[in-house]
Amino acid sequence: MADYDLTTKIAHFLDRHLVFPLLEFLSVKEIYNEKELLQGKLDLLSETNMVDFAMDVYKNLYPDKEIPHCKKPSRLIFRQEYLDTLYRYAKFQYECGNYSGAAEYLYFFRVLVPSTDRNALSSLWGKLASEILMQNWEAAMEDLTRLRETIDNNSVSSPLQSLQQRTWLIHWSLFVFFNHPKGRDNIVELFLYQPQYLNAIQTMCPHILRYLTTAVITNKDVRKRRQVLKDLVKVIQQESYTYKDPITEFVECLYVNFDFDSAQKKLRECESVLVNDFFLVACLEDFIENARLFIFETFCRIHQCISISMLADKLNMTPEEAERWIVNLIRNARLDAKIDSKLAHVVMGNNAVSPYQQVIEKTKSLSFRSQMLAMNIEKRRWPTATGMRHQTGLLKTPASIKMEIGFKMMKIALMDIIQAFFFIEFNNLSV
Repeated sequence: MADYDLTTKIAHFLDRHLVFPLLEFLSVKEIYNEKELLQGKLDLLSETNMVDFAMDVYKNLYPDKEIPHCKKPSRLIFRQEYLDTLYRYAKFQYECGNYSGAAEYLYFFRVLVPSTDRNALSSLWGKLASEILMQNWEAAMEDLTRLRETIDNNSVSSPLQSLQQRTWLIHWSLFVFFNHPKGRDNIVELFLYQPQYLNAIQTMCPHILRYLTTAVITNKDVRKRRQVLKDLVKVIQQESYTYKDPITEFVECLYVNFDFDSAQKKLRECESVLVNDFFLVACLEDFIENARLFIFETFCRIHQCISISMLADKLNMTPEEAERWIVNLIRNARLDAKIDSKLAHVVMGNNAVSPYQQVIEKTKSLSFRSQMLAMNIEKRRWPTATGMRHQTGLLKTPASIKMEIGFKMMKIALMDIIQAFFFIEFNNLSV
């Protein structure tokens, strides 16, 4: 599954310390050669002060060789005169792997310096990275929000610099969004509904659509998920020529092509992609469950009576598993259907809208529409009327025109309501 691995793409937008967890994850998954991963770690460590870690990696990579002098620790004795600023000392702590110390010093630095300081923005990045590496997700979410506001309100940076900063922020935010309890809601709001960040994704990093799609599919709010899916499908279609993988193709097969066989095939591939993705491995169960539900809901919109065996085939399940799964949906009130055990069929319920609801839908915006219509007619009539000679009985004032139109619209509204209630009564008698 190395073909679908995005680590090499994402690493370009991360600090070298943030890449270490990704390499550890890949080492466990064994989808790359272990020596290549160790060499990659060693290259990353070469620009840090984590000498003990570098020595351990070198021993694992070259067990028969002696550690070169350049790899041996050169202990730096802290002297106050070596540090010109608190910022440099915090950065030194970060490079040594003391993330808690770095976060503490960077917090004091941020409090003490104005936002116009040349190191102010860098300190926010360092604080965010430190909280991520310590897995303090609440603090990391606060730092992410603060950094985002700083980038968005920065009027000094050029458009190109702002685009680069947002691209980095998008990649760093993956650590936070897929570990924070509210992260999957926030990632949708930021990536899909903030134009600057959606533009950055489409321009610089369309591969982020994998994570946005997963967040939408695994969202627990059913009503919000269905609405967001419509917007997501548009973006996936627009960017399908630049990036696609089994996760985005699953959505495209299901909601654009309505190809259930291809969607089933892509769902199998999605499982392998999720298992080998550092950020998405924890979303596997939620993704598979909701993806099956999406296939089922879309299939049910087309068919009234469905064979359980055919449905099991579409969902990549055994008939027994499919039947238990459908029973659980019915019990949890997520599905209006009945199971015919003799014929092994699922019979869908009637989702017709009640007459009362139809009356509410028809009349809820009637007053607003009447006012808008009256204003539009008034605007059209009055300019032409002012050019006419003012004669008694020939020229009407705007107030009189508005009142006349209002009475007419009220009459039309009353007729609509009377007709709707007659329809309700007739419907009740027929039942």
